[in-house]
Amino acid sequence: MTAPTEAERAAAFPLGAAVSVEQLDRDPHPVLARLRTQEPVSWVPALGGWIVTRRDLALQVMRDADAFTVDDPRFSTAQVVGASMLSLDGDEHDRHRAPFARPFRRAPVEARFTAVVAEETDRLLDAIAPAGEAELRRALAGPLAAAVVTVALGLDGARVGDVLGWYDGIVASVTAITAGGAPTAAGRSGYAALRAAIEPSLHGDPASSLLAAAAGRAAGLAHDRVASNAAVLLFGGIETTEGMIANALVHLLRHPDALAAVRADPALLPGAIEESLRLEPAAAVVDRYATRAVELGGARIGARELVVVSIAGANRDPAVFPDPDAFDVRRPNARLHIAFAHGPHVCLGMHLARLEAHTAVRRVLERLAGLRLDPAADPAPRGLVFRKPPELRARWDAVR
Repeated sequence: MTAPTEAERAAAFPLGAAVSVEQLDRDPHPVLARLRTQEPVSWVPALGGWIVTRRDLALQVMRDADAFTVDDPRFSTAQVVGASMLSLDGDEHDRHRAPFARPFRRAPVEARFTAVVAEETDRLLDAIAPAGEAELRRALAGPLAAAVVTVALGLDGARVGDVLGWYDGIVASVTAITAGGAPTAAGRSGYAALRAAIEPSLHGDPASSLLAAAAGRAAGLAHDRVASNAAVLLFGGIETTEGMIANALVHLLRHPDALAAVRADPALLPGAIEESLRLEPAAAVVDRYATRAVELGGARIGARELVVVSIAGANRDPAVFPDPDAFDVRRPNARLHIAFAHGPHVCLGMHLARLEAHTAVRRVLERLAGLRLDPAADPAPRGLVFRKPPELRARWDAVR
């Protein structure tokens, strides 16, 4: 049986054929809603593959590593940093992930990082509070995430500004590949700098750092593979956390009633952050590749074809979340979102990301009285793969 032509696919999936990368970057939610209703598995030429927007189908793809794999030379992250837990399946995935898994469980994370996160959050707020205004993504959310992941990986000699630079290069390269481009020079240089920074840790006592433990005899990972996994943890840890914090602040500041409710009852804050994750996940999509010809949601997917799981689309599925476009800090099932993915590749650092987001947003609301968005700025989240506001300019009543 021959594969259908582009014209035949465009006729079968007219909504998908009309989708542009610009739509998915700027404001994907209206088009994702139309796709979810009429073409929940749709061929999108702009992505060179299929997009899945219904929650049950998204879960099916992420759970079934036999039919939908990350192990493909086209996988964007692997093109930038090499093979890692993010781009491997089966026994090899387990071998790469296992050395890092235990320290990122909830109890060890809370024991090791609660004080570190609180101290770093307050240090960053001390620096900006007197000014009465700041761009909170790069003055708070990004530096906090970078500082904490630097500690987690044992990169004690690295400066936070340098780490953020490496991360920017790697993320931009991944995004360029997803949009149909090639790996960038900035991505290559960012990864090379990270690789050089972690080299000293790889030869240390396995008890001295997470990286040294992963490179030790018990784990058996070659140094270049430890570096690849460190890069994944670096940009995953920064991107997820920076986006969580920035998006949560945008949602709260754009909804005064919700902000007032959280200020009056801080117990609502965890729900507000989960609801923000649902509405605007920091990672909007994850990629898989069909290992064989398979039918999904009525669509016939060919072997090795790209399948893009829209986390953003699945998180607004009205079959699970009534009034899905509303920001409801009391939504009882907000934690059913899949912002951290699902299945074998569920986000390793989700407990650390939640700890950082809860701490940062709570301390911002406690310390920055009269916090409000800068009316001259536009904080709308953007991004094809990773969604967050390009800038989050805010003002507050400074105490001098």
